Amino acid sequence: QVQLVESGGGLVQPGGSLRLSCAASRNIFSTYLMGWYRQAPGKQRELVAEVSSGDRTNYASSVKGRFTISRDNARNIMYLQMNSLSPEDTAVYYCNTRPAILVWGQGTQVTVSS
Repeated sequence: QVQLVESGGGLVQPGGSLRLSCAASRNIFSTYLMGWYRQAPGKQRELVAEVSSGDRTNYASSVKGRFTISRDNARNIMYLQMNSLSPEDTAVYYCNTRPAILVWGQGTQVTVSS
């Protein structure tokens, strides 16, 4: 079973930036459509961004222009660069395939607050 480990979250002020990382125990990024998801308190998990094996990307309208998804296939790592963060971005962020077929990792908490 592939293990996913998210990291890079933290507390940041509005307008700040964070870069999240997703490490996989096996090379899956070059095979699967991959996504970053998030779940805010009291809300359903939602897709934030996705990247194909051909590096085509799509973003939720709420993050378009602020977030950038990328992959490093050689290192089995996927990234989410998040800029111009707002309190509405506060959530636990997860990575998975798209659609999500792997066991979810523990996620990484992102808190945007002054």
